[in-house]
Amino acid sequence: MSALILVVDDEEDLLSTLEYNLEREGYQVRTATNGESALSRAAEEPVPNLILLDLMLPDMPGTEVCRKLRQQEATRNIPVIMITAKAEEIDRVVGFEVGADDYVTKPFSTRELLLRVRAVLRRAVPQGSEEITDATSEVTFGRLRIDASAHRVWVDNSEITLTALEFKLLNFFLGRKGRVQTRDTLLNDVWGIQADVATRTVDTHVKRLRQKLGDAGTYIETLRGVGYRFRPQPDEASPAM
Repeated sequence: MSALILVVDDEEDLLSTLEYNLEREGYQVRTATNGESALSRAAEEPVPNLILLDLMLPDMPGTEVCRKLRQQEATRNIPVIMITAKAEEIDRVVGFEVGADDYVTKPFSTRELLLRVRAVLRRAVPQGSEEITDATSEVTFGRLRIDASAHRVWVDNSEITLTALEFKLLNFFLGRKGRVQTRDTLLNDVWGIQADVATRTVDTHVKRLRQKLGDAGTYIETLRGVGYRFRPQPDEASPAM
């Protein structure tokens, strides 16, 4: 069955254009024109595989919608691509910090958006021979435990909530523990496309991931001027840089 995408935007013309192009690519489409309806429609069964979310909605900011999506059990793992006319770096950082998986600024080309949609959908499910797969669904590394098939993570038996991108990033690091990962490598292999994503975005996501992992965040080591490395052994962990 094709992926179901929820498109949230109060501009009727843009909403219709996105709906048409997504359906032409074979996706199922559900729409909403404000924050409240977006939250309601996101929780409907079947839940969407992806949400395209405008930041400037008539009843509440898209950032608040995203924050509420991440707080609800049924919707917390749905990937979100934010769509907005706000192009400043601080706006991107705020978007990522509330749980967005990608950020597209208006005006954008339909082709670029479709590439990002495909990339986010692709990375929502762990892939790659070195990453955790269903065959090795549950993995324990020191204080960290990951169930890839259920998209769940625990630190010291306390479950934590990660976005789809944060889960992909953690999965990628763990599958390549002990090996240096440059920011360019992370952008290409985790984000999935050669897109206009600054290396600051990588640093923001790694920082956010470390914060959520708490004490286990020390497993991710910063190599200044190079990138990051996941410690090869958990007992080697030291305070994160």
